[in-house]
Amino acid sequence: MLIRKIVILLLSPLILPVFPAMADDDVLLNASYDVTREFYNEYNTLFIRFWQGKTGKSVSINQSHGGSSKQARAVIDGLNADVVTMNQQTDIDILAEKGLVDKKWRTRFPDNSSPYHSTIVFLVRKGNPLGIKDWNDLIKAGVSPIIPNPKTSGNGRYSYLGAWGYATAKYGSEGQAREFVGKLFKRVPVLDTGGRGATTTFVERGIGDVLLTFENEAYLIARKLNSKDFDVVTPPASIEAEAPVAVVDTVVDKKGTREAAEAYLNYLWSDEGQRLIAKHYFRPSVAAILQESRGEFPELKLPTVEQIAGDWANAQKKHFSDGGIFDQIYSK
Repeated sequence: MLIRKIVILLLSPLILPVFPAMADDDVLLNASYDVTREFYNEYNTLFIRFWQGKTGKSVSINQSHGGSSKQARAVIDGLNADVVTMNQQTDIDILAEKGLVDKKWRTRFPDNSSPYHSTIVFLVRKGNPLGIKDWNDLIKAGVSPIIPNPKTSGNGRYSYLGAWGYATAKYGSEGQAREFVGKLFKRVPVLDTGGRGATTTFVERGIGDVLLTFENEAYLIARKLNSKDFDVVTPPASIEAEAPVAVVDTVVDKKGTREAAEAYLNYLWSDEGQRLIAKHYFRPSVAAILQESRGEFPELKLPTVEQIAGDWANAQKKHFSDGGIFDQIYSK
């Protein structure tokens, strides 16, 4: 029963209204990835209060959640999101390629338009019965890891690239990295399309021994929702996962919501926004707020996607495109 309560708290409908809109309100839609539901539920309330106090205007905010790449595709297919808050650069780059977002979107907000970052950690059953401490333990006999599909999930891509970076550093060659990642995904029993779906598989359905997921998702479960059944294992090295944001220019210009949409994203860098980010176990981009919260976040090596795979464009083409390395190793 407790597990089911956790999942009910974690899951929510695709589009969530925060407050009903009045006739003269600005109404924003934030298209985000799977595991930001709880953060944006609270952040929206914070921003609404700020906006009312600053401008005297009301604003209503709806949320849409799903796998990061699926969300980008939904916006391309007509989802009228005023802003996108994703977990990887490529899911906004593709919107820029389609003319929906400014091609210089990374320069429109601080920190390459990433108000926070995260990393991939391991959520294990209580007491860590299989002794999982590092990436190499994920391919030990009898270990069943849960990872979402790297072709549809940013969570899955970061997990894949984290494993690739670990193996490259440890073994020294791309061939051995390919072998390691192949062994890892051979052990994955279910490829969910998004990170929250993978959480459901692990937490509610009881499948698997270790869930690879974003740090905030693991802490949410193990610290806030169910410390009796789960522990978080942080490997010595993982991967830096940026969380970029952007205004969808074609939508805000059509709706007349640019002022509110830009303010909504800018407020993520306010002290209040950054402290709320830390409260939800994301790593703030503002150094002073990160330092305030240093006790919450273990220090570890966080190589970037660029250091592991060249850049996102190269990673996407080489690893995750149709016929790429992931398809090759997974089909085997």
